[in-house]
Amino acid sequence: MSTTTGTEAPARTHVPVLDDDAAPALPRPGLGRPTAEERFIVLGSWVGAFALAWLVTQRLLPLGGPAWLLVAWLVLGLVMTAVTSSVGGTRVDVIDRVVTGVVTTGAMVVGAALVSAVVFVVYRGWQPLLHLNFFVDDMSGVGPRNAFDQGGIVHAVAGSMIQLGIAVAVTLPLGIGTAVFMTEVGGRFAQLVRTIVEAMTALPSIVAGLFIYTTLIVAVGFPRSGFAAAMALSVMMLPIIARAADVVLRVVPGGLREASLALGASRWRTVWHVVLPTARPGLATAVILGVARGVGETSPVLLTSGAASFVVINPTDGVMSSLPLFIFTGARSPEPMMIERAFAAATVLLVLVLALFVIARLVARQRTGPRRTLRRKPAPSRETR
Repeated sequence: MSTTTGTEAPARTHVPVLDDDAAPALPRPGLGRPTAEERFIVLGSWVGAFALAWLVTQRLLPLGGPAWLLVAWLVLGLVMTAVTSSVGGTRVDVIDRVVTGVVTTGAMVVGAALVSAVVFVVYRGWQPLLHLNFFVDDMSGVGPRNAFDQGGIVHAVAGSMIQLGIAVAVTLPLGIGTAVFMTEVGGRFAQLVRTIVEAMTALPSIVAGLFIYTTLIVAVGFPRSGFAAAMALSVMMLPIIARAADVVLRVVPGGLREASLALGASRWRTVWHVVLPTARPGLATAVILGVARGVGETSPVLLTSGAASFVVINPTDGVMSSLPLFIFTGARSPEPMMIERAFAAATVLLVLVLALFVIARLVARQRTGPRRTLRRKPAPSRETR
């Protein structure tokens, strides 16, 4: 509404008039999905760059290796992408396509490195995986030159599971409790704890093994066993779980806490019944990521547990083998058959870690389902009253 004061003219509202004869606005390239023309330009630039790189490295210059071909292809591809983008686009379009090419190339390099490592490990250890005894037997009484139809890794798998179980039982309450303290309590001491947790995230694994070795084995006199290895793994897993859980708890909306406190609940009752159930999928992801970090550690287990060729169930009764330790021992052996067994065990470890990460992704995925709608009951008609 417009008001007038004295002799001032009332304010008027100007409504824009739609001009049907005006030319349509030009869509800005780079927003949304690329058009067929943009895809053709990018694809043609990289195909032409590959042909030019092959001509330069394989015919004109004495650079016969495939590495030089890939490097020249990357450089020439970015140059040709910039040139073709500048013909019909602006400076922003050129920068956007060049940066997109750099980022895509980096992702492809990382993916190629991961795939090549997995393929190499599986290729070196596929023969022992074809025998069922490799998964159900141990190495007691089996020499490094015995055939693949003898011996297995069941003792290493059992040791890893027992050590990880103890480590999770220790780190789960400590890690989530630390995250709750940093998020819900706060204060200066919480900032100090957060700094220590972030610093421990980059802690070398050998330092964790030396810490448990000097404190638990040397100072206390506890024997080298699966329990000592589990404590070393706990030191490695604790900062991962605490840091991830801290991030998850800070994402919980503050309105839920305020609503619970407004209804008369205490702070800890709010944390137990509101905050933790809301962040349950993220907390499960944090635990799985910590387990995936600890399952492949070698140096802490090497210093604290020792190796055994038979199944050990009691974590406090002498040495206990594990998958990383079995892989390390087998790879150091001069016997080719033992090295192949080590690569086969590495394949099993890769599958286990991959399964843990897939489970973490599935747990972290937001659950979306059909919402239940409340339908009002129809009002009774006059005839039924």
